This record gives sequence, structure tokens and C-alpha cells, in this order.
Amino acid sequence: MKKPYIMLILLFLMLPSHLWANKDTIKILAFGDSLMAGYGLRPGEGFVDQLTDKFRQYSLPVTVINAGLSGDTTAGGKLRIDWLLAEKPDIVIVELGANDALRGLSPKETKNNLQRILQKIRMSGAKILLAGMYAPPNMGQDYAIEFNNIYPQLADDMDISLHPFFLEGVAGNLDLNLDDGMHPNADGVAVIVENIFPNIMDLIGNK
Repeated sequence: MKKPYIMLILLFLMLPSHLWANKDTIKILAFGDSLMAGYGLRPGEGFVDQLTDKFRQYSLPVTVINAGLSGDTTAGGKLRIDWLLAEKPDIVIVELGANDALRGLSPKETKNNLQRILQKIRMSGAKILLAGMYAPPNMGQDYAIEFNNIYPQLADDMDISLHPFFLEGVAGNLDLNLDDGMHPNADGVAVIVENIFPNIMDLIGNK
């Protein structure tokens, strides 16, 4: 186990006596598109299942809810966030925007949609981890610059936690993706979970 994990886990295990008093479990909403939904993967291989296994490995009282919808855009996410928040999550991981870029949708609209989603989550009282996305190279440099800046700008403007690129270490690696070259396979998901886990633990520690 890596040393940063040891400190984070120890901090977590100390939380129930004060910050997490009167809670049987911490509820995390994994809100996104096919990358969250587990497109093309067998049961147990997707992001939510592997993240759940990660918490279970350390006997941590966390429930992860799969709110991934294949093909979803930020506009679609904006329409369904209200009823998802009825689950009363403590933390929401927001992973949306990849389909906006694939369709060449306006980065301005993507940013506005994400901002509205984040505002609604904040109003619910849940903590937020925003997972960034990069535009595909075929969209051109100007589009990529505008799109890629959406996530750090929103994180700065709204003072929320940012995981800069959800597919870090996976995008472009044929060994870690399905045959379509866009969706991670089980090994790719394992890399994603390993990368994002410290961000989630940091957020739990700051709850």
C-alpha cells in the first residue's frame, strides 16, 4: 500500500467519531456517461464496481451509486441531476463532457451546462469531485483549447476539487481500451480507479 493511502485510510477510519457521526455509510454518486456506466464491460469490471471493491478492500463504509448513462451529454446530465440528488449523496463525482466534444458541441454550452449541474449539487450540500475531459485531436486546436479549459476554469471559479483528466494513463493505450479505442477495458478501469482514488479520499477527509 502506498504511503499516501496509509495516511488517508487512517484519517478516514477516525472520521466516524466526529465528522461522520450518525452515518452508517458514506454515499458517493458516480455521475457521468458510458465511462461511468461500464459500457462494454462485464459485471464487476466497471468503474463503480471496481471503486466499490477498492473501498471494500480497506473495509471502508462507502456505497457507490452508478449514475452513468451511455451517450449522455452535459445537457442530458443537467436534466437528470435533480432526481439523482434525491439519493442524498455525500459526494458526487461529475464525469461529463466527452460526448459533447465527440459531437462538436459548443464548449460555451458545455461549460454552462456543467456549471448549472455543479451549482445544483452544491445547493444539495454534497461535496463535488469534477473529472476533467480532453477534446479529441480531430476537433482542431482552437476547439481543444477552449474545451480543455472548461474543467480547470470551473474548478477555480467554484472552488471545487478537480481530477484533471478522467482517462489519464488510459486514453490512447490500446492495451487498456476496448476495440473501439474509446472505452476502457477492465484493466483500463483499474488504472482510472487507482488514479482517482486519492482525490476521493482527500475529499472525504475534508468533509
